[in-house]
Amino acid sequence: MSATSTSTPRRRDFRFFERLRVRWAEIDAQHIVFNGHYLTYFDTAVGGYWRALALPYSATMIELGGDLFVRKATLEYLDSARFEELLDVGVRCERVGNSSMSLHCAVFRGEDCLVHGELVYVFADAASRTPKPVPQGLRELLTGFEKGEAMARVRVGAWAELGAEAQRIRQAVFVDEQKIPAEMEWDSADTSCLHAVAYNRLGRPLATGRLLEHVPGVAKIGRMAVIAALRGSRVGREVLEALMQAGRERGYREVLLHAQLSAEGFYTRAGFQRRGPVFDEAGIAHVEMVRAL
Repeated sequence: MSATSTSTPRRRDFRFFERLRVRWAEIDAQHIVFNGHYLTYFDTAVGGYWRALALPYSATMIELGGDLFVRKATLEYLDSARFEELLDVGVRCERVGNSSMSLHCAVFRGEDCLVHGELVYVFADAASRTPKPVPQGLRELLTGFEKGEAMARVRVGAWAELGAEAQRIRQAVFVDEQKIPAEMEWDSADTSCLHAVAYNRLGRPLATGRLLEHVPGVAKIGRMAVIAALRGSRVGREVLEALMQAGRERGYREVLLHAQLSAEGFYTRAGFQRRGPVFDEAGIAHVEMVRAL
């Protein structure tokens, strides 16, 4: 798909990076990162790579009828990382064969490559570990990502169209995970407001939100939820942007929302500003946030 793993990789060879900070427990008697930890860095970054593909790993493997098992791992050490340094770990899919795939990983400090290597996985039956062909859908996802293609799409529509999938996400996030009483989660506004649901390229719903009128000229976004495995990816932002665009098309000049304090940074990065004091909603601390459309 690009440069081979035998050459020293460059930052521009990678579309995806995972940022890590070297921890005290990862350095050795030479005051540098112990060599074995770089495989952990690779594995951590591969988890982020799956999120960038908009794939919740465990659920996806069940859906595909198999799992990926490491067959080979190789590393080449060029330089050493030290305590507190910020590292960017790049991951790139280099090859997808009949039943195997290889990922090239590289650890960068700035533009300098410190360590790089290859991880070879075999797709196999989860129980017998008998190799199976890499599913076509997964093959297309991997090659599409490396070509720069989008990994998720957002549909906007009415409750009658999107309600079943939006409800499953909200049930999992708000009722099951956050323990919000079900009677507080579901209201009559669902049937009349606009909903958005993000899907990955295998058709799995990942995130949702809704838009309704607050007062004339001002829209309100609410019920923003992302499945646990995809938090920190772009799918939540894509749902938010789709709802804001729908608000613009309907002529709203401003949008507000009630953000959980844990999500305030997410909305701040999207251009929202806090307005007013912290308040309790459904037993969770919230703050009102607004932005112009």
